[in-house]
Amino acid sequence: MSEVLLNTVLLLLLGLLYLGPLWPVQGALVISRYDATTKETDGAIRSIQKRSVDDAKMVEVLSVLVHCTVASRFAHTVMTSTALNKANSSQEIFFEVDLPKTAFITNFSMEIEGQIYVGVVNEKEKAKKQYEKAVSSGQTAGLVKASGRKMEKFSVSVNIAAKSNVTFILTYEELLQRKFGKYEILTRINPKQLVQNFQIVADIYEPQGIAFVDAHATFLSNELLPLVEKTVTDNKAHISFSPTLDQQRKCPECDGSLINGDFIIKYDVKRASSLGDIQIVNGYFVHFFAPSDLPRVPKNVVFVIDRSGSMSGMKMFQTRVAMESILSDLHPEDYFGIILFDHSIDPWKESLTKATKENLDKAIQFVRQLNSRGSTNINDAVMMAIKMLQDDRRNKKLPERSVDMIILLTDGMPNEGESNLQKIQQNVCEAISGNMTLFCLGFGDNVDYSFLDVMAKQNNGVARRIYEASDATLQLQGFYDEVASPLLSAVDLRYPDNAVDSLTPHHFSQLFNGSEIVVAGRLSENDMDNFLVEVFANGFEQDFQVQGQASVTDWDVIYPEKEYIFGDFTERLWAYLTIQQLLDTSKSGPAEEKSNATDKALEMSLKYSFVTPLTSMVVTKPETEDGPSGPLIADKLTEEQRQQADKQGSGYLHSAPQSGSHWRHPIAHSPTYLVDGDPHFIIELPEREDALCFNINDSPGTIFNLVKDPSIGLLVNGQTIGDKMVAPDGKVNTYFGRLGVVHQALGVRLEVTTEYITLSQDGQKVKLLWSDQASLKGPSVDLLLTKDRSVKVTLRDSVKFVILLHKVWKMHPYHQDYLGFYTLDGHLLSPSVHGLLGQFYHGIGFEVGDLRPGEVPEKPDATMYVKGHQLNVTRGWQRDFRKDLKRGKNVPCWFIHSNGTGLIDGSAEDYIVSGLFKTV
Repeated sequence: MSEVLLNTVLLLLLGLLYLGPLWPVQGALVISRYDATTKETDGAIRSIQKRSVDDAKMVEVLSVLVHCTVASRFAHTVMTSTALNKANSSQEIFFEVDLPKTAFITNFSMEIEGQIYVGVVNEKEKAKKQYEKAVSSGQTAGLVKASGRKMEKFSVSVNIAAKSNVTFILTYEELLQRKFGKYEILTRINPKQLVQNFQIVADIYEPQGIAFVDAHATFLSNELLPLVEKTVTDNKAHISFSPTLDQQRKCPECDGSLINGDFIIKYDVKRASSLGDIQIVNGYFVHFFAPSDLPRVPKNVVFVIDRSGSMSGMKMFQTRVAMESILSDLHPEDYFGIILFDHSIDPWKESLTKATKENLDKAIQFVRQLNSRGSTNINDAVMMAIKMLQDDRRNKKLPERSVDMIILLTDGMPNEGESNLQKIQQNVCEAISGNMTLFCLGFGDNVDYSFLDVMAKQNNGVARRIYEASDATLQLQGFYDEVASPLLSAVDLRYPDNAVDSLTPHHFSQLFNGSEIVVAGRLSENDMDNFLVEVFANGFEQDFQVQGQASVTDWDVIYPEKEYIFGDFTERLWAYLTIQQLLDTSKSGPAEEKSNATDKALEMSLKYSFVTPLTSMVVTKPETEDGPSGPLIADKLTEEQRQQADKQGSGYLHSAPQSGSHWRHPIAHSPTYLVDGDPHFIIELPEREDALCFNINDSPGTIFNLVKDPSIGLLVNGQTIGDKMVAPDGKVNTYFGRLGVVHQALGVRLEVTTEYITLSQDGQKVKLLWSDQASLKGPSVDLLLTKDRSVKVTLRDSVKFVILLHKVWKMHPYHQDYLGFYTLDGHLLSPSVHGLLGQFYHGIGFEVGDLRPGEVPEKPDATMYVKGHQLNVTRGWQRDFRKDLKRGKNVPCWFIHSNGTGLIDGSAEDYIVSGLFKTV
């Protein structure tokens, strides 16, 4: 056997051992398993016994419970799940949870046959040594920690004896952050299986009073909506969602679950006092400050935009579109400037300009000419922005009561002018000298995020990653919206020196509309009669000054039946904020403070059992028949580790070569269903970390139904075209050359060909050419056209899709231009959605086994069990062209032969329709 074939078989064989998740929640909570009883060969490869579909159901999820308790914005979430191994042999069961990346894990335990195994928080270096020792001794060791934009993945597996069960309990805590006037609790649900006892419960306790509570989910149909129970009193809210087995079913006789998406709770509190709300419990206090009805303060903002060569293509286009929208949202009393940079620095004007309509129109025209070129001189670009603000402030061109800020957008490393990162940070910090705020936006995976993060924090701002994705424009706009409306500047919160110590940061450069300032501290004495609180700040027309006596809220009186819940929440909230502050200081503070901050943050992380970037949770697994198992290590990712994971296309992973290990595909993110090429259908299944693919072969001119959702009247059909002439090998290639989309409920009709795009709605019709560049926004549909590349269509409360244009050399003897169709957010459609692509939007269950050599050594064959069929499938690759329109990205998948027979419902002929906008 060749080395290539051996490596391929090894990779695929280990991959087959992982059968995929059976239950995710709160981002993703997964219970899954692989056989732990098969024999080993060559020390690393296990033979795989053929399994039927029934064998794959030997792990039953008995319960999944998510209970979130919020006490004055501090959320304590406990996730509990019990699974039963019904097989006659032992099984490996996985428990995976996606939790918010702002949260700290505080506890994890497993209960197996009456024995409880509890995780212990250790210093990271000590935990790492335990891990390395286990790996070197050949024991299984490792815990996957993957990241997304908002979530981190906690994962653990354990071997469970026949007819036994295991209960997993995970606890994490976080301070809910107020954005756009709301706090948010997110639970992501994707069961893929029915669960006997499934429940999401949230109890919110806010003595300040609850202004509103909204609970919804992306998957809620009219039938499921009444299952979201909400009880709200003046200072307490209870939300629950507990569907029965039958209510979870996709259809009356289906085993699949229709629950798939985000369960979201949003709320806000009443704000009667301009002083804010102060909570004092057991010797610790927390002060929430977000006064209502303040007028916004004018802002003076300089946009510093990278136009270096690495910003070419989609990033530059998305930046142009975002800047047009941002400039349009400036208020007339604001002042603004624009600086473009690569190796040269080019300001739009030499000083800031008032945001009149005439000036904004000219600025938008300037931004539309933005093109990429050259290298990256960050130092001189930011220094010019600082000087521009300083000169205008000195020459009294700016309103006296206004806020100065710089927003830097870059996607690369400085490689022109000053390139030493620490020197750039020093130059900027000394020039700003605390008199303005710097926000840094790092675009894509190649930017040095740590450099931007430190530089922003040194100058009273924050850094934010902008993910290189189709929604980058919205990410840019979303960040700007957070800082667009300052209400106060130079905010100073003061407390009696003799009454408090160990304060968290209490000086802030700005308070923005919709946000909140939170300060916590420890009381040095119990006499609250002299606890005077003062707040000083600069407001719109006059100084803001308020003071008052803190009053102690008696939680036991307000919530007499729940007094056991709240004992130490203020102390833990204080510890949470203090650790965050110390971690920031350890990266961006003065040199002499960094080491002390790190030591103190580690000490507090261990004291309060928080998994932070300085600590790890060590989970000791129970012994098995094969001997003791090594520890599992749960880490807290830094933003740099998340960035590296995204760059590599996978999660951050503790892994080691190990006998009998399971192998995972790279962590996928959101599901995509696509048809491209000849025509190749790809069904990406991120919850299985795998993909299925098949081809449809038919004569040119055939029209196929791709998506049909009768409940809302959505229809997507595609007509095939052929090559200009038959190739010498006699093969007739077909592609999609024309697509038709109808959404009856929204009154939308869209036709896309290789030459033009036509959008009709409510009697109005717009026709665009692929040579155009356009962005159309309507009440029901948004359309973003990228010249000669793609059109993205977003239908309100429904599906999003992208159509790619593949342009072929016009003189090519055979091929011609064709289209690719990519569906996003298909889970938003109803359970009745169908079609060649639509039938897979809510998932599909399958198992693969009996791996064997195929016709091509690099493409082994296997047996797939799906929909009651036993199919011969081949491991292969198809291409996803979203990021690279010319070459595409190879997607590994299981290829189903004969036009997808056995995988799709019926046969390919059943999906042929008579017209581009016809259902039959």
